[in-house]
Amino acid sequence: MSNKVLRSETVRSSRVDFKYEKLTMENGLTVLIAPMPGYRTVQASLAVDFGSVDQSFTLDGETVELPAGVAHFLEHKMFESEDGDAFDQYAKTGASANAYTGFDRTCYVFSATDQIDESLDVLLGLVASPYFTEQTIAKEQGIIGQEIRMYEDSPEWQLLFSAFSCLYHNCPIKEDIAGSVESIAKITPQMLYACTDAFYTPQRMVLAVAGNITREQVLEALGRTPLPESGKTAQKVQQPEPREIVKPLDERTMSIARPVLGVAFKEQPWPREQRARMEVITDLLCELIAGDTTPLYRKLYDAGLVNSGFSGEMFSGDGYASIIFSGETKDPDAVHDALLAEIERLKKEGIDEQDFEICRNLLYGEAVSEFESADDVASSLSSGQLRGEELFFEVETLASLTCAQVQQELDTLLQPETSAMVVLRPGGDIGDHVGDEEEE
Repeated sequence: MSNKVLRSETVRSSRVDFKYEKLTMENGLTVLIAPMPGYRTVQASLAVDFGSVDQSFTLDGETVELPAGVAHFLEHKMFESEDGDAFDQYAKTGASANAYTGFDRTCYVFSATDQIDESLDVLLGLVASPYFTEQTIAKEQGIIGQEIRMYEDSPEWQLLFSAFSCLYHNCPIKEDIAGSVESIAKITPQMLYACTDAFYTPQRMVLAVAGNITREQVLEALGRTPLPESGKTAQKVQQPEPREIVKPLDERTMSIARPVLGVAFKEQPWPREQRARMEVITDLLCELIAGDTTPLYRKLYDAGLVNSGFSGEMFSGDGYASIIFSGETKDPDAVHDALLAEIERLKKEGIDEQDFEICRNLLYGEAVSEFESADDVASSLSSGQLRGEELFFEVETLASLTCAQVQQELDTLLQPETSAMVVLRPGGDIGDHVGDEEEE
């Protein structure tokens, strides 16, 4: 039975007044339940260990190669079944539903205040009976093709994947999450069924529910809608990735009002057991280098070179790790040089203890505030579990980190020789390239 519990534990933190229950079901599904007294809303997240970078895997000894965009395409198709569209079913329960595909996972979510049991049935039913035909796939190829063209008009989206293309030779992170019109044209029903057999199984899924919910409700829902078990063993395959970047510069023109700059750094991928800690440290470093309380930000802002949108962001997973600083600026070269100079200064002179405490306390406060949102809790529970992280890891890590520890990591990170600069300039047609186009 899908609702038989194999193991159960209550997870608490000594730093925040919060707890949740972690259940391991007999079929391998991990279930995380966080009742939040006083809340009317229920937020549910069903996360699958299958994302856009997963383009090659073995299934029972056979290698399956996928074109870019399959995980995102599959996310769309899972809402369809022989019984109709899941969005229509959610409309009857009054739930607000959505789904998204990331580099390392696909998540299906809903938020509701009434008819919770019925909405849980719809959520679990999404993955219980995959249904693909040539006709429905052809229809979806047109719909997603329009979505892909829409993202071609997004400077943030174009900057991100231009940066990844500068950094990565082989890692699929350089491919748009939705793929391209050409790549999704190669998708077949057999391909999608191979993916559901490999990844849409209890062992590779996490169900997280937070808010006005009980353990009994969740277990009863699992009993009503058994999840499929393929009985097949899948293993993800990663392409080797050299340490060197592809090229140091990419300039493009777009229909934008001001230039947009991205400065991307390619890092050595962190082992899974170290990744969560390094993600916290790199988030803290981004705040220390370019946060709105830092000397660099004040200098650039006062000179009119950046606005409040200038910031740094970290991306990491199996086979990749990178840090990207980006924002609008009238002088990309000046901001690029100032950023590299500030990183070098912090390496030589050291991080100021007071600045460290300010930034750490800021991130700590943001992390604690997430426990007040059922949406944030459910999302963090499901995605964190897939990545091997407990809900309280960020809070605990920030509380124990020292300035010296962060300084030690900074000394090996953010190296200029493994960095690339991307500039989007106003004018021209979307996607036009100028400047350095030679790949090393």
